[in-house]
This record gives sequence, C-alpha cells and structure tokens, in this order.
Amino acid sequence: MTNRREFLEENIHACAAALTAGIASQTNANGAEGQRFLLVGLAGSENPTRANFPFVWAAALKEAGNEVKVELAGDATVLMRTPVSNSVTPVGWPPLREALAKVIELKIPIYV
Repeated sequence: MTNRREFLEENIHACAAALTAGIASQTNANGAEGQRFLLVGLAGSENPTRANFPFVWAAALKEAGNEVKVELAGDATVLMRTPVSNSVTPVGWPPLREALAKVIELKIPIYV
C-alpha cells in the first residue's frame, strides 16, 4: 500500500497536466479560445523547485493556446543571471535552464 507522499510523488505530473488541459479548454469573455495569465515568481535559487514553477507553467499554458506573461520579484530576480539559471536544478522537474530556454523559445515576456 502506498502512503500519501508516494502517491503524490507518482501522480503530481498527471494532476498538473489535467489542470492545464482543463484551463486550456475554457473560453475567455470574448468567446475566443484561451485565457490570459500572469505568473509571479518570488522564489530564487534558495528554493529551486519553487523557482522553476513559473517557467514550467508558463510554457505549458502557452503551448495550450493561452496568453502568458511571467513577472519575477524579490529573490526570483537573480534567476535571470546566466550563472544562476544554469546552476538551479529543481527536484522532480527539468533544470531551470531548460525551462527558461523553452519560455524564451515561445517568446513569453519576462518582467523583472
């Protein structure tokens, strides 16, 4: 029998994908597909997993057809320095440099 921690570790990615798919299927006030999102990052390299979330979610939401912007404040601003972004490796997610490269590839604006 799996405990709660093991269950969450095994199924968190499926939950995130289902949530993103549900959001992407909604329409905005104009009747057009997609919504507008502003993702705010406050965690820096001291918490690599939380620091990675705005970038991973921004890429997923943009690929689902939504308009997305990322804003970094506080400790998260240091993530825009190349040596810092190259050294941040979150637990259970791709390295920050890969997530950041995907955000840049998708031309998602990042405000610092």
